[in-house]
Amino acid sequence: MSVAAHDLWRPSSGCDDDCLPAVGEVPTVPVARRVLRLVAAGGMLLAGVGVAVLLPVLPASERQALLRGWARGTVRAFGVRLVIKGRLPRRRALLVANHVSWLDILAVLAVAPTRMVAKREIRSWPVVGALAAVAGTVFVDRSRPRALPATVRRLADALRAGRSVAVFPEGTTWCAGDGAAECRPGGGFRPAMFQAAIDAGAPVVPLRLGYRSGDTGAGTTVAAFLGADTLLRSVARVVAARDLVVSVTVAAALHPGQDADRRLLARAAESAVHLVAAAPARTRLRPVAALSPAVPAVSAVSAVPAVSAVPAVPGRGLDLAA
Repeated sequence: MSVAAHDLWRPSSGCDDDCLPAVGEVPTVPVARRVLRLVAAGGMLLAGVGVAVLLPVLPASERQALLRGWARGTVRAFGVRLVIKGRLPRRRALLVANHVSWLDILAVLAVAPTRMVAKREIRSWPVVGALAAVAGTVFVDRSRPRALPATVRRLADALRAGRSVAVFPEGTTWCAGDGAAECRPGGGFRPAMFQAAIDAGAPVVPLRLGYRSGDTGAGTTVAAFLGADTLLRSVARVVAARDLVVSVTVAAALHPGQDADRRLLARAAESAVHLVAAAPARTRLRPVAALSPAVPAVSAVSAVPAVSAVPAVPGRGLDLAA
């Protein structure tokens, strides 16, 4: 495969170190507290080994409760407060979220302990990779775009079996905060994975992830994991930050029909996540009640009949950009 093809398969957000806060811009905690947070986080990661051993032998409800509790405890160990707005539907769903940080995975698991779709590299991360594998994570090899249709089929099979699946359809991380002026707050949702929800007849639930400073309530990029940034450096910023808050906002579900166009479905979910007030004209989405009063702006893009009414585009392969 050519370098150009690799670039298309591996999207780039354009966010880099210029989007990250400069030294002294973000309130920090004393060094002693940073050390305590690292020790606590390390303890939770070690506890994750035990969680990984127990997960396969537990009933589904207990497995979800254990994974949710571990994820919430790990987020807190890093010194981050979790805020949840809205409520997930009880039935299986394809959960789609914007992507900012490695913390996103823990935040989603803390709200919805589902199967995740993640890049293959995470499989090699200490403890987290093993836990993700045991939890049923679907790892995507971004160097093999021809494997994407098989991945979509696996997701559809999981949805048919009654399991929820979480995806970050932007394909890479974005600064999504008060970064440099040229940085965008988020990327377009790539439609391929939405085909799994259409094939399985499962709803799509958009999740909006946001990071802010608890002192001011302003958005922050301190947790962003961008470009050439290293995991160690990113973790160091997170444990040093004072009053860092990650919020997970649950938008109203989208219910695609069997003949839905995955591209329009992706656009509707993207609009809900990015809190766009009006949906594109082609979707003709009618409003429905949001799941929570905390997300009223979502109602304008949280409709389903129009998404179902638009026929799928024939003859197109399920590549990542399709």
